[in-house]
Amino acid sequence: MTNSPVYIIDTGLANIGSVARMIQKIGGAAHICNNPNAIGSNGKIVLPGVGHYDHGMEALNKHGFDAEFWDEVIKRDVPVLGICLGMQLLCRSSEEGTSHGLGLIKADVKKFRFAQEENLKVPHMGWNIVEPGVENPLIPNLETEQRFYFVHTYKVVPDDDNIVIGWANYGGVFCAAFQQKNIFGAQFHPEKSHQFGIELFSRFIAL
Repeated sequence: MTNSPVYIIDTGLANIGSVARMIQKIGGAAHICNNPNAIGSNGKIVLPGVGHYDHGMEALNKHGFDAEFWDEVIKRDVPVLGICLGMQLLCRSSEEGTSHGLGLIKADVKKFRFAQEENLKVPHMGWNIVEPGVENPLIPNLETEQRFYFVHTYKVVPDDDNIVIGWANYGGVFCAAFQQKNIFGAQFHPEKSHQFGIELFSRFIAL
């Protein structure tokens, strides 16, 4: 297991403690940060989040995690994992709000919409199977099913399906996880996904 630090961005919009505890459980060095100056030049970054899209962007900017910060992250090839709202904030925009996203990923966030006869509830909540997409280091192609815990009303719609590393199905397939170079996103909550979340975090911190 790598000893490089894992910096968990805390903007007050997620249960940071559960993410930190899982990373520590698998031997990672978790550091909770609400200031970009506390993030070192090495290591990895996790961006968790729950709640409203506009509030998420407001919180990131308020704490100094602005475009300049993310430009440096990209330049240094720092591995980044956005979780739930954190994944969505990495995209360009969301139907949930009017704020511009970080724009690190060419994708937009759309609301789940179903015909009444489909009888599907929104938000999509609970355990669901995630099928691996293109070859990637986080969700490998295994013989056994990989199940993760979801709670979300909006889904990421990328311009290019080739960045999708995990697909799930809820009234149709949707992007459950993506990777673009060093930037990863997971719509599900690995910190709530027991053995499957442990395995995913283990792969991420070993990058």
